[in-house]
Amino acid sequence: MNRLSSIKTRAAGLLVIASLALTSCFVTPGKFTSQLELEQDGSFAFSYDGEIFFLGLSELAKMGGSMGEFSADECYDDNFDVRECTEEELAEQRSDWEERAEQKAAKTEKEAQEMAAMMGGIDPTDPEANEELRQLLLRHEGWNKVEVKGNGVFDVEFAVEGQLSHDLLFPVIEGFPSANMFVQVIKRDNNVVRVNALGFSAQGDNSSMGSMMGGMSGLAGLAALGKDGGDNETAPEMPVMDGTFSIITNGQILANNTDEGPQMIDAKTVLSWDIDSGTAAAPTALIKLQP
Repeated sequence: MNRLSSIKTRAAGLLVIASLALTSCFVTPGKFTSQLELEQDGSFAFSYDGEIFFLGLSELAKMGGSMGEFSADECYDDNFDVRECTEEELAEQRSDWEERAEQKAAKTEKEAQEMAAMMGGIDPTDPEANEELRQLLLRHEGWNKVEVKGNGVFDVEFAVEGQLSHDLLFPVIEGFPSANMFVQVIKRDNNVVRVNALGFSAQGDNSSMGSMMGGMSGLAGLAALGKDGGDNETAPEMPVMDGTFSIITNGQILANNTDEGPQMIDAKTVLSWDIDSGTAAAPTALIKLQP
């Protein structure tokens, strides 16, 4: 691959990253364990322990933000053989580069402002952005532990319990778009509860996370392309989705998509899903509680 093709390919990958970041699909699970306990009387307990990845705070989202130092392109003669560039050609290349650099800086600033608007006002370019988000999460009920691991990854312990008098959504973060839900517990009529864990799927058609994770799986290779088509630039590591989700209930299971089906443990029904980067279908269940 020549230099120009390499740059174009890498630029295409970075455009995909920006597109993902600005379409609200930028919060995903990493390694985790999550559980929902649902009683006949509608009482519940939900927990999520593990990693949460925020694309907007990762090095991946910052790639392409700067054009670096000017480097002249090769010049060719009529036979397409490389020759030394003239002073005029070098001056023209530098002028074009400076114009693109100015446009890129303005675009990067605009994207940072748009991302901040979707992150509760937190500027992702601010060195204190991780700590600001950590403090924001800790102000929410249920976020018992929030630790910054770096590169957009946070280690969290979340737990809430109560009466299911309304829908339950996780995560809900003040100022963030609602498209990033991992788990939805929807209360229907006639004491029926629908559980959709849309965020625990990498490929499911119903998961907004699926589009993101599927697109990102190939971006590491694109981002790793060096300026000469080599591998002298390394893509930042991203967390791999890997975890388990369980529902424990004494209600009646009307439908579910587990591999093993319902299991009885201590007079309660347990539904379990193993989640990884290849999980195609988002965990889902339909449960009937007592009248």
